[in-house]
Amino acid sequence: MKFLIVGLGSMGKRRIRNLQYLNAGEIIGFDPRVDRTAEVKEKYGVQTHLSFDDAMEKDPDVLIISTPPERHIQYAKVALMGGKHFFCEVGVGSEDVDELIQLTQNKGTLAAPSCTFRFNPIVQKIKNIVDNGDIGGILTFSSHSGQYLPDWHPWEDYRSFWASQRKTGACREQFVLEAIWLTWVLGPFQEISCLKDKLTTLDTDIDDVYQMLVRLKRGAIGHLMLDVLSRVPYRTGRFFGSDGIVQWSLTDNQVRMYSVADKRWREFTEPEDQVEAGYIHAERMYIDE
Repeated sequence: MKFLIVGLGSMGKRRIRNLQYLNAGEIIGFDPRVDRTAEVKEKYGVQTHLSFDDAMEKDPDVLIISTPPERHIQYAKVALMGGKHFFCEVGVGSEDVDELIQLTQNKGTLAAPSCTFRFNPIVQKIKNIVDNGDIGGILTFSSHSGQYLPDWHPWEDYRSFWASQRKTGACREQFVLEAIWLTWVLGPFQEISCLKDKLTTLDTDIDDVYQMLVRLKRGAIGHLMLDVLSRVPYRTGRFFGSDGIVQWSLTDNQVRMYSVADKRWREFTEPEDQVEAGYIHAERMYIDE
């Protein structure tokens, strides 16, 4: 198959590495920035284009949409109207999504929104524990995802990319990323309330901390904290069940479970995997996705 990577920023380059690892087929790239197309051509040996129309003339089978979030829908629609399969990074907006879903129903093409953390081995272990009832029914939970915004893309000025813009702000994206796997494990959210504010002196127009209370459809109540002010990255949390506790750290690849039945802790740790320079999370879950 022939894959067109639309957007050659950090995630676009990651998707190229994943596809090359899998020997998935021919890869071409599009980005309007000369520096990015030159870097990808030199680093990965991929043919690149500064014009989207020129790239589409190569007749790709699949579009991998790794643009800033506000441009996802426009390229997804192009893919669907042209009978192309597409994979899309996590989005943070709801405009036109219903229309996009409706379009996918009649096109016979694969439309795949990203849900990377469902492929994380620690998340999969947590889901297995919950599904098996090893800690009983979930009563409450607490989850924290945080990382200092300038550390997201240390190779560029944090003010210049989409995570610093109000419409596509970093905490909004973090909420979607966390909700994708939390709802997979715990079931749908029913109610959400939130206090949010800008508490740092970062030169952005975004709220840099969200404190959220969540009621699950199953009845449990939980707390979700999202921030871009933590000077050390965190993805940690706890589920409190009627018969035990699960606590995890996705940053340390670790899950601990306490069972009332045998009154002891069990620990599960995933071996270290390759982490690309400048990135936080290892490649494996992206490859598996």
